[in-house]
Amino acid sequence: MGTIFVDNLEPQSGTTLTLGASGDTVTLTTGAKTSGFGKIGQVVSVTKTDTFSTASTSYTDLTGMSLSITPSSTSSKILLSTQISFGGSKSLYSFARFMRDSTAISIGDTGESNQKRASFPMDNPNATDDIYKAKNSAMTFLDTPSTTSSITYKIQVVVRSGGTLDINRSNNNDNEPYNGRYVSSLTAMEILD
Repeated sequence: MGTIFVDNLEPQSGTTLTLGASGDTVTLTTGAKTSGFGKIGQVVSVTKTDTFSTASTSYTDLTGMSLSITPSSTSSKILLSTQISFGGSKSLYSFARFMRDSTAISIGDTGESNQKRASFPMDNPNATDDIYKAKNSAMTFLDTPSTTSSITYKIQVVVRSGGTLDINRSNNNDNEPYNGRYVSSLTAMEILD
């Protein structure tokens, strides 16, 4: 087995460059980096199994839904994916947003003065029995942080005045078989350029 040292390897004009043959395995030495493949690098994820409730009319951190990731290149993108199990009081209107460190990302444009800029909604309709039910909201967003420093991503939530948002459970929390406990999660995947 020999070693070939080259700075550039190109196929003949109009042809395809093939690495390996059928049944072969092509490997990269530990620590070697690739570019131009659009492959997934590191994956960081958190799962929240405990409950959380808030009636805050200002955005507040959703505890247990925060993670840190350090991109390997300034050209890397971070694919964020979240799903949140929630319940709430009757006629609940609540909202969630992605945060990159202290900056809100993936939020709607400015609208009327009382409208919330959010990544996605988490609402209960007006039915009385909705306080016994839980739902799911989910969102995916491709972020371009342009850094190789550690980044903290998290979820923040906010509620319209008079409502209560409950995470991983229904609003009614009595000991009955129609009530359940659930999980929520946040995942960050580095997409290598």
